[in-house]
Amino acid sequence: MILRFFKLYQNSFKGLSTQVWWLSLITLINRAGTMVIPFLSLYLTENLKFTLSNVGWIMTAFGLGSVCGSWLGGKLSNKFGFYKVMFWSLVLSGLMFIGLQFITSFIGICIAIFFIMLVADTFRPALFVAVAAYAKPENRTRAVTLIRLAINLGFSLGPAVGGLIIYHSSYAGLFWIDGITCILAGLLFFYVLSERKASNKIKEEEKGVKGSPYKDKAYLVFLGALLLVGFTFMQYFSTIPLYYNDVHHLSEKEIGWLMSLNGILIFLLEMPLVSYYENERFSKYRILAISVLLFALSFLVLNVSGWVGMLSIGMVLMSVAEMLNFPFSNSFAMKRAAQFNNQGDYMALFTMTFSIAHIFGHNSGMQLVAHFGYEITWYIMATLLLISILGLVWLRNMIKKEE
Repeated sequence: MILRFFKLYQNSFKGLSTQVWWLSLITLINRAGTMVIPFLSLYLTENLKFTLSNVGWIMTAFGLGSVCGSWLGGKLSNKFGFYKVMFWSLVLSGLMFIGLQFITSFIGICIAIFFIMLVADTFRPALFVAVAAYAKPENRTRAVTLIRLAINLGFSLGPAVGGLIIYHSSYAGLFWIDGITCILAGLLFFYVLSERKASNKIKEEEKGVKGSPYKDKAYLVFLGALLLVGFTFMQYFSTIPLYYNDVHHLSEKEIGWLMSLNGILIFLLEMPLVSYYENERFSKYRILAISVLLFALSFLVLNVSGWVGMLSIGMVLMSVAEMLNFPFSNSFAMKRAAQFNNQGDYMALFTMTFSIAHIFGHNSGMQLVAHFGYEITWYIMATLLLISILGLVWLRNMIKKEE
């Protein structure tokens, strides 16, 4: 049984191009390198002595920079190509992270964080355009999944390494190492990947007149459904950990172990799962709808029983939902972008959707808990996800009419 699973796991990685593997390694280095981000709130309150209100405004600047960066990344990718955007995003954001340690005023930090995220998040839409350029069309969903694995692994390693650096050195050491890793990722990108080969591949796929995602009604419906998913998914990084502590009295260590279950499941199961469902015989719209239903169930089970085991069940449901939803959502967006010959703008709008969810999801969840409590909040989240399913049904009907 174990050998069979290992073979299935191994086969799920077959057929991916060397360039996609290099992209994954560069993404891993970059995401592990952004170790400043998880400790930003602590740095601002403990070292710079900012109030929680100040930190709230700084995080707003963070979110706005991310939204603007995603939009700008799409525009620049269309004009100059993803290659230049990714390289300069990595190098310049590295230099900016190093410089951030020398800014100590509230206004200065707000401006600096906005521009750092503006530059850093131009990388995101360009990355998806790069995947479309370097991966075969039939392998793009798995290619995106491999990139997601790199991102998850990077986010897992980053905080652990960052904590050790702060403990043994200081926040100054953290800023230096963070910046240097971003620059190294940029240099590795320049050294191992060819711009010409990717540019030729994109030109071969370009057909017809360039379309606008803002006029693509089906795509906007898709993004609306995705925004609701992103809005509710953000609760797993804000209100859900508070729920674990306030209602079930879990310690930080226990919460950490429970949250790590998500990363373990994704690492073990996402590639084989996506590889299996990537087959044309499975309806991608049905997969997306089922994944959103699993997201809704992950909230509803929390209200079923006070048994602490329900927390693990909820985490498993959420993890499976995430494994099915995000890779196939990415794949739909890339396919739509190629269809309308506008990778930059389409992928920019796609990544902006999650940035907007970041801005509103955390704060709205906190406000709902404060006014209505956890139980009502989970019912509201489940309801929003059911509305998202209706949006996906509407999307499927619109696509059928197009065809």
